[in-house]
Amino acid sequence: MRIRRVVTTRAGGSSAGNYESFNLGDHVGDDSAAVAANRKRLADELGLDRIAWMEQVHGRTVTVVDGTEDGPAEATDGLVTATPGVAVAVLVADCVPVLLGDAEAGVVAAVHAGRVGARVGVVPATLKVMTELGARPERIEVLLGPAICGEDYEVPADMARDVEKHLPGSATKTRKGTPGLDLRAGLWHQLAEAGVGKIGVDPRCTFEDKTLFSYRRDGTTGRIAALTWIEE
Repeated sequence: MRIRRVVTTRAGGSSAGNYESFNLGDHVGDDSAAVAANRKRLADELGLDRIAWMEQVHGRTVTVVDGTEDGPAEATDGLVTATPGVAVAVLVADCVPVLLGDAEAGVVAAVHAGRVGARVGVVPATLKVMTELGARPERIEVLLGPAICGEDYEVPADMARDVEKHLPGSATKTRKGTPGLDLRAGLWHQLAEAGVGKIGVDPRCTFEDKTLFSYRRDGTTGRIAALTWIEE
């Protein structure tokens, strides 16, 4: 089995205005028909019959899906599947999209790791569910996708200290010298501590890269998607 991973940009879709143009988020105020057209194009371009979405709530709930579900998984921030051909997707516009996979076990996951979710342990919770389905940490490969970088993610000092306490390695300084958070750095350390075999990082910063959506930069904006699936 082979694991596929895809991260979208904001180009090539049907959305207009602040959502221009390939917005895949159906909860951000965009025209629902445009979002539906964008999601259809995504599925068609990738040759996917089933993409599992989730109602992201900045928590640590993880849901196992097999493609038979009706609608998005409710109130969850991690999707896991062992069903070939079913893609699991995460929507972001600054938060960290985390894609995990164990090709030998045939288990993949997509995780929404914002500041709150990363702090409360959504990634370790996902690893636990994956191992229950046969995955092994040393075989798992991870991609930490585009997200706001520490140089641009300014937070109050007490918040930085609190997140650092729960997610060591995440506290940093912004380019202005103020307290900041680098969630991808913290998640990298967390995954390494868990024994994950291979961790890749997409270096793009959503705040700086205008080809990506950024909530902190633009306020009203769309969402890119990161998705992964098992291909037999």
